[in-house]
Amino acid sequence: MNGDLPAADTIAEPPIQLGLRPNIGQFALLVAVSGLVGGMIGQERTVLPLLAIDVFGLTGVASALTFVIAFGLAKAGTNLAAGALADRFGRKPVLVAGWLIGVPVPLMIILAPSWAWVVAANLLLGVNQGLTWSTTVIMKIDLVGPVRRGLATGMNEAAGYGAVAFTALVTGWIAAEYGLRPGPFLVGLTYAILGVGVSTFLVRETRGHVEHEQQLLDRPAPPPWRDVFWRTTFRDHSLSAASQAGLVNNLNDGMAWGLLPLFYASAGLTLVEIGVLAATYPGIWAVGQLVTGGLSDRIGRKPLIVGGMLLQAAAIALIALGSTFGVWLVASAGLGLGTAMVYPTLLATIADVADPAWRGSAIGVYRLWRDLGFAIGALVAGVVADALGMPAAIGAVALLTAASGVVVLLRMRETLVRTQ
Repeated sequence: MNGDLPAADTIAEPPIQLGLRPNIGQFALLVAVSGLVGGMIGQERTVLPLLAIDVFGLTGVASALTFVIAFGLAKAGTNLAAGALADRFGRKPVLVAGWLIGVPVPLMIILAPSWAWVVAANLLLGVNQGLTWSTTVIMKIDLVGPVRRGLATGMNEAAGYGAVAFTALVTGWIAAEYGLRPGPFLVGLTYAILGVGVSTFLVRETRGHVEHEQQLLDRPAPPPWRDVFWRTTFRDHSLSAASQAGLVNNLNDGMAWGLLPLFYASAGLTLVEIGVLAATYPGIWAVGQLVTGGLSDRIGRKPLIVGGMLLQAAAIALIALGSTFGVWLVASAGLGLGTAMVYPTLLATIADVADPAWRGSAIGVYRLWRDLGFAIGALVAGVVADALGMPAAIGAVALLTAASGVVVLLRMRETLVRTQ
């Protein structure tokens, strides 16, 4: 009777299919993982700049922003490695390794006897973010295939930055009620433990989807990594324009993360009000990406990128010129909307141009330049603020952001290939 049943080891695996619907379970799981990744940053968004001043007694703005510089440098370098490692060894091992590295981060901040411990924790956080955020977005792009890239990147970034906003708001409230340590960072520890468990036991490898797409496209073997680096950085006009726009986008985000809480505090805002502003910007950013990612699949990438960079510049200028909570709330919403127009669309642009076989490496190179913006933004904002004041530093970032939008307008071609 058993002869009528196939042996367990002969049962065929279901055929690989590209698209959102056939992969909805894993896609939804990866969206949840992206939320946990974003929450790791959110635990610091409201609290850490104030911790630098109130607990560790740092006086210069540049000194207080060293944690952002450390984070940006570590995350940028790790992004570069993550894309190449994901192409070579698979996505899941890189994701799990990133979560394991993230577990000590909140513990180090809770126990830190000096600011050097906080900077070291942010080096680990940068590695954690580079490995986990890179792989979650690559895996979503793997699953959906070429038709819904904007939607995939939009949902990935929406989940991540939605968690940044939610956690910034929650940790601001916890800090106001119970102090700057340890309460806010116990939230981050919970995220890290969940991330390890879900990524290890529930997430599945997606390299099979990459191989399937490559076979469908019948493209040549991937070029050497060095060629991918130079193509993404300089030679390809669209890839290089996207890379510089990503860098400037995160330059202003580094300023927003490290400098704006200090700017608002110097104007007399309460910790709860600072938390609301710190959450509004990534909150609008997160929700907006649910629309803008898919919208870029319909109207194209370039209009959203150019318009988003210019809107960010205007919003940052309004922050520099404003002096009340209401004005800053409107400006924070505008900054979030502009970033939502840009963030998933730049990733989709990279995926449009890069072949599946070297897509992970190209995304890694793009994310290298993009996340160097954190370090450059914190450095520029800190130095200018110490020399000329915080409004001047914020205004300088607004000018750089507007210039980046003009570069995209002049250099980037439209990369969306319409299939209908």
